[in-house]
Order: sequence, then structure tokens, then C-alpha cells
Amino acid sequence: MADTAGVPEPTLDEQIAAYQREFRDLDPQVEQIVSALSRLNRRMNVAYGRQTSALGISNAEWEVLKALVLSGAPYRLGPSDLAKRLGLTPAAMTHRIDRMVTEGLVTRERDENNRVRVIVELTAEGREKWLEAMRMATVFEEDLLQDLSADERTTLGAVLTRLLRRVEHAQPDAGGRLSDLD
Repeated sequence: MADTAGVPEPTLDEQIAAYQREFRDLDPQVEQIVSALSRLNRRMNVAYGRQTSALGISNAEWEVLKALVLSGAPYRLGPSDLAKRLGLTPAAMTHRIDRMVTEGLVTRERDENNRVRVIVELTAEGREKWLEAMRMATVFEEDLLQDLSADERTTLGAVLTRLLRRVEHAQPDAGGRLSDLD
């Protein structure tokens, strides 16, 4: 296999031209949109990863904190609920929770009403990490969208939401990770 270290990623135009050369039925307009969304998502994930790393947490831990915050006060969920929301196996969720308990981001206690059930709860430190990540993300996101007018932001938000709904409708089970990607 050829060494590709240091070889820049092709531009979108170069990628589309290569695809068209190899697959003549390609709609270049569709490919430009989908490829741009994919690259934007990848680069945003890298940026968010740098931000969470600066806070001493991983993107994976951020996802757990976010799920707990989205559950509403008192920010508590069972491990199986968290695993389903994040598309993880129970074993992967347990490993993630173990790390987060050690780091003081969450607690794990037996449910007082059902001693078999375990409850994961956000700690004050976990909530503060979530808030700081949100502050950092807000700055990044405002910078990302700075060249768009309010009307363009509204339109882009509506179009992307429509696309998301179409995918969610067509593939309702695709919210988490695929088992072969864990």
C-alpha cells in the first residue's frame, strides 16, 4: 500500500471529478452537498474533540453528559437508557460510566424504589464540564456561521432539519452506532 502521510485530501471539486470519472451516473450537485456535509461533520467533530480534550474529558464522555442534561433535572438515567440513546452496547456503556464515576463526572447508585435498577446521575462537576463545553462550542459555532445572514441561517436550519427527518424516517434505527462499528 502506498504511503499517503502528508498527502492533502482532494478538494471537493477534485473528489467529485474523480467520482464522475469512475461512476458516470453520479449527480455532481448531490455529491457536492453530501460530501460537503460529511467533511463539515468530520471537521466539526475534530474541533469539538479538541475543546473537550482541553476540559479533560473525551467526546464520548461529553455525549453521556449531554444525554443526562437532555433528560432534564435531576439529570438521571439508567445505564441501559444511556446505552440506547448513544447507540452503545451495555458493556461499552458500563466501561464509559466506570471512567466517568472515577473522574467525578457522574455517580452510579442503586434505585431506592427498585434495588435491581442502577441510576447514573450527573454531578456538579459533570454539569460544570458540560456548561464549559457548551460555552466553548457556542464560540466555535458562532464563528462557523458568521458569514451567514439571519435569513440564511434560518433557511439552512430548515433544510438540514428536513434532510435529517427524511433520514430518520427512512432509517429509524440508525440513531446510534452500528454494531459492526463499536
